[in-house]
Parts: sequence; C-alpha cells; structure tokens
Amino acid sequence: MGKIKSRYRDPENYYNRELSWLLFDCRILGEAEDVTNRPFERMKFLSITASNLDEFFMVRVASLKALDHVGDVSRDAAGMTPKEQLSAISGKTHEIVEEQYRLYNEEIRPILAEAGVPVVGGHEKMTEEEREYADRFFAREVYPVLTPMAVDSGRPFPLIRNRSLNLAILMRKKGETADLPVFAMVRVPDVLSRAVELPGGRIIYLEEIIERNIGKLFLNYDIIACSPFRIMRSADMSIEEDDTGDLLQEIEQKLRERQWGDVIRLDIDDHMDFRLLEVLRVKLSVGDEEIYRIPGPLDLTVLEELYGRYGRPELMRDPFTPQPVPELMNDEDIFANIRKGDILLSHPYESFDPVIRFIRRAAKDPDVLAIKQTLYRVSGRSPIIAALAEAADNGKQVSVLLELKARFDEENNIAWAKMLEKAGCHVIYGLVGLKTHGKITLVVRRDEDGIRRYVHLGTGNYNDSTAKLYTDFGLLTCDPEIGEDASAFFNMLSGYSEPLFWNCLSIAPLWLRKRFLFLIDRETKNAAGGRTSGIIAKMNSLCDREIIEHLYAAGAAGVPITLIVRGICSLRAGVPGLSENITVISIVGDYLEHARVFRFENAGDPQYYMASSDWMPRNLDRRVEIMFPIRSPELRARVQHMLEVQLSDNTKLYEMRPDGSYGKRKRSGKRIVAQEIFRKEAVRNAKAVRDLDDPVKTRTFVPRQASQGNRDRKKT
Repeated sequence: MGKIKSRYRDPENYYNRELSWLLFDCRILGEAEDVTNRPFERMKFLSITASNLDEFFMVRVASLKALDHVGDVSRDAAGMTPKEQLSAISGKTHEIVEEQYRLYNEEIRPILAEAGVPVVGGHEKMTEEEREYADRFFAREVYPVLTPMAVDSGRPFPLIRNRSLNLAILMRKKGETADLPVFAMVRVPDVLSRAVELPGGRIIYLEEIIERNIGKLFLNYDIIACSPFRIMRSADMSIEEDDTGDLLQEIEQKLRERQWGDVIRLDIDDHMDFRLLEVLRVKLSVGDEEIYRIPGPLDLTVLEELYGRYGRPELMRDPFTPQPVPELMNDEDIFANIRKGDILLSHPYESFDPVIRFIRRAAKDPDVLAIKQTLYRVSGRSPIIAALAEAADNGKQVSVLLELKARFDEENNIAWAKMLEKAGCHVIYGLVGLKTHGKITLVVRRDEDGIRRYVHLGTGNYNDSTAKLYTDFGLLTCDPEIGEDASAFFNMLSGYSEPLFWNCLSIAPLWLRKRFLFLIDRETKNAAGGRTSGIIAKMNSLCDREIIEHLYAAGAAGVPITLIVRGICSLRAGVPGLSENITVISIVGDYLEHARVFRFENAGDPQYYMASSDWMPRNLDRRVEIMFPIRSPELRARVQHMLEVQLSDNTKLYEMRPDGSYGKRKRSGKRIVAQEIFRKEAVRNAKAVRDLDDPVKTRTFVPRQASQGNRDRKKT
C-alpha cells in the first residue's frame, strides 16, 4: 500500500497514552461503583485501582518527570510535551483519588459494616475496651518492631523506602516552650498485618494504634502533631547494557537503587499539620501538584487484605475451578494427544496444568532429548522451574532464556536464573537492548518414526498463579513447520544464526510490524476492490502510531474494524470523517483480559493469529515477540465463537466514544457476561467428555456414541 495520507498524523486524531491508561483505571473504578457486583468484589476492584496507580506513577509518571527534568520538549502522537502530560495526569489523578475515597467512605465502609467487619474511623473513636486492647497489642506486638527516627544536626532526614507507610511527628522537649519543634518519623512495619481486629470484631488500621501510642516512643517529648504519610519513588530502571560486562550484577545493583529513586508523589492525611507538611515538602522536594490529601486510610491496597481475611461466599463471586482440557481427558501420553492434532488451551477457563504436565513429562521421558523455553514472569514457587531443573539433572539439554529485565520481577528472575544454572541448565539472561517477551517452549523428542518437535506457544506468561487470574490462550502442536521455526528461534536467541526463511512464525523486532501492516493493508485493498473485508483485533494496549494510521486508512476504505483493547488505546473510534467504521471496546471483568488475538477476513477466507505482542512500539520494536497462526478449522471456529461472545457482552463491556471517553452500552435483552459464559462452557465441555467415558450413561441412552465420541473427542 502506498504512503498513508498525512491527515492521519494530525495530533487531534490520537489520544494521549497516559491519559488513556488513566481512563482504564476509571473503568476498573466503575466496576467498584457498580452495585450489581457483589460487595467484596467491589472492594477488590477498588483495591486494584490503587495498586494500578502505584505502578503507573512509579513507571510512567517517573519517566515523564525524567524527560521534563532534562528539558525535553518533544511531543507525543497527541501533540503533548512531557510537561503538558504531567499537568494533565495530575489533574485527572486527583479526580480519581477523590472518587476512590468518596467510594471508600460512603459505600465500601458501610459494606464492610454490613458484613460484620466495621472499620473504626480513627483511634479516638474506639471504646474503652478497644483502647485497652489496642494499647496491650501495641506493647506486645508493635513496640518491639518500631524504630523511631528523630531529625537534628546529628541525625539527618532519613531515607524513606518507596511505598512505605510512615508517621510524621512534630514534638517539643517536655518543659520547653521557646525551642523550635523537633521533627521525627516512624515507619509503619509492613511485617505486621495492617488491619487489626479489636474485641467485638471492629477493625482498626495499624497506623492508628501506633499514632495513639506515639508518645511511648518519645518519652521526654510532648507530641504536637502526628500524621501518616506515604511516598512514591521512581522505579524506572535505566541499564546501559552495551557498557556492562555482567548483566545480572548490573540489574542487582539497579534493584538496590530502585528503593531510593526520586520522589514523584506524596500522600498525606488530609488533616496533616501545615508545619509537618512543610518539612516533608522541603525535605522530599515535592510540589503542590505532587501532593495528595487523603480523606481516609493511605494506600487502599489494604482492602485486598480485608478481602482475603473476611470474604464470605455470599459476598464474593462464585468460585470457579479451571476445567480439564477435553482433548487431554484420557489415559494417553500428552505427546500422543498432541500428535492427534493441535490443542488450544483457554485459561483460566481451562486449567494451566497441561502446560506444567507437558514440561514435567518432557523432563522425565527418556525419549526427550532437549527442552528449550523462554521465561518472562514465573510464580514464586514455579513448578515449571522445578521441572526444568529435573530435566537437566536427568541429562537432557535444557536451554532457558530467563528475562532479567521483566519489570518488578527482576529479583525473582535473578534467583531462578542462579538456581537453574546450578542445576545444569544453559541460561541466557536476555538480549542486549531487547526484552524477550515471547512465550514458547520447544521439546525435541525421539519418536518411533524419528525426531519430532513438540511446541507450546502462548499469549501469556508461564506463571501458574496468574494463569488463574488472566485470560490467555496457549497452543500445543507438533506441526513440522512450527517446530522448524521454533528451532530457528532458539538458535537465534542463543547464537547469531538467523535462518534464510521462516515458515509461519512472525518475530519482533525483525518483521512482525511489517507483517501486521501487510495484513491490515490487505484488508484495505480487499475493501477497495469490493471483496469481503474485516478486522477483529484483541489486545492489552494500542498506541503505535504507524499501526493506527493504517487502521484509519483501512476504516476509511470501508473495512469494518472492531478492536477489543483492555487498557491503553490512542486511536479515536467513531469520529466522523476519520473512524466511523472503527469500534473500540474494553472488557473489565473478574479476570484480567490478557490474550492477544487477531482475525483478518481475507476476502472470505479468514485468518486467525495469536501473539505475545500488543500494538505498541515497545512490543514491535524493542522486544522479542512471537505471533503464530491458528491453522486447524476446528480451533478457528472455537476462536471465532469466543470473539463473538465477547462482542455480545452487554454487562462488562465498555465502548469508546468519539471524545475518547468510555461508557457501558445500554443493555437490551438478557444479561450476557462473556467470562461467565466461558466458565459455563468449560464446565459443560469437560462434563461431556466424562459422560462419554461413563459406560452407564452411554449404554442406556446412546449405545454407539461412546466409541464414536472417543474417536472424535478432539472436535468437542
């Protein structure tokens, strides 16, 4: 396709990525406000908004502040400089925080009270019995852990740990009236539970108990003022990979420095004494726009603790156990099942256990010669890591690319890398200048008919914990072309060998961008030629300007485009003269929508792809990503069905308006929740296979279906 018209590059055609992310957090806040959600689920969503904002500030706001600090005046796709973005972010975030605490004070606290878990609104509101208990608890459990820190000429202002909760104290020596007040602080220990249950069942937060007893830490002083505060520091890590000899040591050093990055946000109690605030403002070098006055407990992630401790079935969503995969519900070896045909895994509706079994079986199987895998984020007690170590111990060739630069998982990955190396695995820490984000496992096995490659490809991480919370797809296959590409991929990672051609996998940063542009432009040409066209693309984020330009051009040519984008979306949908044919929706449900799925109509012969990559510059240009095709007609039909169900959701679906804001569609007809439908379908599919294997059921009603069903089970 020729050069995209310059009119698509007008900044008015783009929504700023940071403000778009904040709108995503607003959608989660909308679920916390939704009275049709069960009470504790509302509380959970509110906790998620707080956790999300923390990461947003530590990474995105920190990065913008760094750019502004060096005088960067470059403009993003929406035409905003770093300074303009920071100003807009501050205004929007203050609105979000205000709504968070309105919701907490007016709705969540009453919900907790109705559930029998009332929260005391301050230590001064405790009963006499509660006060006595709190004082005993302080003396027995809290006092031994605390470290009071006074600030004077011999004791400088302390380094305050990122995201730690602290109490700021202003005091004067007993009997003195002329001396200037002295500043001190105490860190609220995070090794203790923050929610303390009082006699009778009421809850009080730990910082309230410490504040009530603060005088016991400074016996020779009168307390003038005491108030909680919390800071956020930059967690953005800049690593000069070309200049470092040992990437592991460099990242370990950066992790130590992360706790002491520049302060980018200060949360204070809204009643903090102005003198305390002035000390913090000067010592932490924060401006007014970086200060958030909080009318409630600082750090609402404490609600996650309450959710775990006091949640009851009637207050929470119905529990769900990920179901077995129908194609694997038999006594056959997993490799034998894969040889029957490609197997699509849909998490968390279907269990992640087959992925673990795949690697565990490979580790033990005497016919397996080699295992190669990429790991980006894994769980704290990863069974996959254990299986890889066992495989190496069993004498198999085990190669693992364990990405040390996975943000906020660096420390965990460093520990796993060292353990795997000790077990005898060949560990690659990552590639210079790139993050390896692709999800792939290759098992090389000697079968009866020769060497065969078995491959798992996924849209999500090899993390058995998040696989219960994130929606993702995985593909188990022994397709020879995919296997050949998988070998080429790992050879490229471990050495310098790039093959002359690839069969069907598309790899970033080599040519995945070009592949996406080709697929989009082909739909444009089909529409212009009067052929059937259409694009459905599901992802986490969309902010790549070149991709957006080509989508605008496709829509203008008449291509119907539906984008299912969970989070950031810089494209403006439904704008007259620009994007009338483009619809953007976002689904916020019980699970985090994480899968990347792409459907291109291709003149009536639809093609389906899945990938580890979003449509973002970092994924297409600065990460190693993998896109793979779905070739089986049965699996394509299943993917199509799941896309259609999501598009029909009328309860958890938000649609973008032309101004970039989002709103829920007006519901017509019966209530449709895609995630609920997928849960029910997973249960029904697993039950159908169990029924086929039940001789009583099959003999009584359908005498010949059992044997036929076993032959066709892959189609279920």
